[in-house]
Amino acid sequence: MKSLAINGEIREAIGKKDAKKLRNESKVPCVLYGAEEPIHFKADAAEFRKVIYTPNVYLIDLNIAGKESKAIMQDIQFHPVEEKILHVDFLKVQEDKPIKIEVPVKVEGYAKGMREGGKMKLNLRRLKVKGLAAHIPDSITINIDELELGQSVKVNQVKVENLEIMNSPSIPVVTIMVTRAARAAMNAAAAATPAKKK
Repeated sequence: MKSLAINGEIREAIGKKDAKKLRNESKVPCVLYGAEEPIHFKADAAEFRKVIYTPNVYLIDLNIAGKESKAIMQDIQFHPVEEKILHVDFLKVQEDKPIKIEVPVKVEGYAKGMREGGKMKLNLRRLKVKGLAAHIPDSITINIDELELGQSVKVNQVKVENLEIMNSPSIPVVTIMVTRAARAAMNAAAAATPAKKK
């Protein structure tokens, strides 16, 4: 898992009024959980651009007033109208304790069903996994070479070493959809096949 540094300062005051003041100064109110006590801090809004506007998953190296912690972003609240971050919750990462995080899905290969006119549909762009931070990959790769028309790779078919996948096992992650063109080709092929004599 890639890492990225964010610098923060301890918040001297906590509350809606102070949070609004921080946002007007292009700062984001944040909380770090998982320590002995929650740590309330603020960070420049610009620091989050490289984390939020990307499909990548990052382990955050937080530096809060000179004290360093490894963390993951657990929750981000956005303004309902403006593209502005209102609040970010971080969870402190400990080497010996598993974390839950969503990891991007990467598809590789060219399905048999696509050669017959089918279309790939990625139903889950991310999978929720549980494991030690050291075992969390940048992405989970699924090969679709062998998928026929109408077939899927379901969650319970995805195996990642040292990780538990938390999504419902029966959900299809990626499916080869039967398009109109593929259905027409199938019907034409069936019509062209001579009937077997009894």
